[in-house]
Amino acid sequence: MLVTRVVGRLEAVNEVERARLRDGPGDVALFAKAFASFACLHAIEMAAPPAPRLDLPKRLRVVYWNAERLTAVGTARDLLARAGADVVLLAEVDVGMARSGNRHTVAELAHGLGAGFLFGVEFVELDLGDERERARCAGQRNRDGLHGNAIVLTLPLARPALVRLETSGRWFDGRFGERRVGGRMALLAEVATSAGPVLLVSTHFESHTDPSDRAREMGVLLDAIDRHAPGMPALIGGDLNTSTFDLAGRRDTAGVVAAVATDPDRLVAPERWEPLFDLAARRGWSWTDANVAGLATQRTRADGTPAPPLGKIDWFLARGLRCSDPAVLPAVDARGMAVSDHELLAVTVEPEPRSVA
Repeated sequence: MLVTRVVGRLEAVNEVERARLRDGPGDVALFAKAFASFACLHAIEMAAPPAPRLDLPKRLRVVYWNAERLTAVGTARDLLARAGADVVLLAEVDVGMARSGNRHTVAELAHGLGAGFLFGVEFVELDLGDERERARCAGQRNRDGLHGNAIVLTLPLARPALVRLETSGRWFDGRFGERRVGGRMALLAEVATSAGPVLLVSTHFESHTDPSDRAREMGVLLDAIDRHAPGMPALIGGDLNTSTFDLAGRRDTAGVVAAVATDPDRLVAPERWEPLFDLAARRGWSWTDANVAGLATQRTRADGTPAPPLGKIDWFLARGLRCSDPAVLPAVDARGMAVSDHELLAVTVEPEPRSVA
């Protein structure tokens, strides 16, 4: 499912309809009807940079970050500025959610960086969020209830698209502790460099599933990229949720500890446990030069979650690009406090020279 409709502002689902769905039955037919009717799930919000860069760079410094709601916009702006990012790929950002101050977090971040942005909706949130967020925001209301992925940049971009990786409705009935309409997705856009265009992809794979399903999502994404930009140099930045376990296994803390005792590198070098890597490699994608090997990308919050052992679940995957200077950057504020449960990833990329026949 490839969406290419672009709007200046996404149309939020009204609060009455969100409440009706939140308090109603969780059957698949009702989810399918809501998914089809919510216009915000079938469009991309776009704002151009106020002063687009005209000096096209040869290389791009790209940052990927699962910003966990992007509640700390000011800290995020400072972190990204220090990282020297030309392009920022984001997941788990809010628009009009009480838990993040009912702000348009992406627009605020882009404005502070003098940048433009794309925003695509992963989920329309029917309540205030997860159990912790519902307790913290009790009595408040969501203005828009939108949650998704974004791309923020000062460079001109072209041919934005949204790929829906699944429409299972698994989050609709509340069994995972939240009620939502939508599905995992990826946001795509072409960015110009002096060596030619590069396709940039920001994605977020399902956490509440198993390795085989994550491989299926990878297949959907790679098929969509091949249709949208066949052969173009491309970089995927994503929270691929490569825990190496299914949901039940991930929740079995003792089992995870025992597995790590048997294989100490399992969580930080998950490639042999997650078939999505083999699939990507067979289709011409690589990750060795784009990532710091053996380093966890999860971060423990002030409340002690997620608890160690932590894993490497955020990745860059590249095609047709030279990758250099990968880094994992701490997602902390000036006091050293976590502002997300994910670290930032950074890498420098440039298109590989193309041979002339």
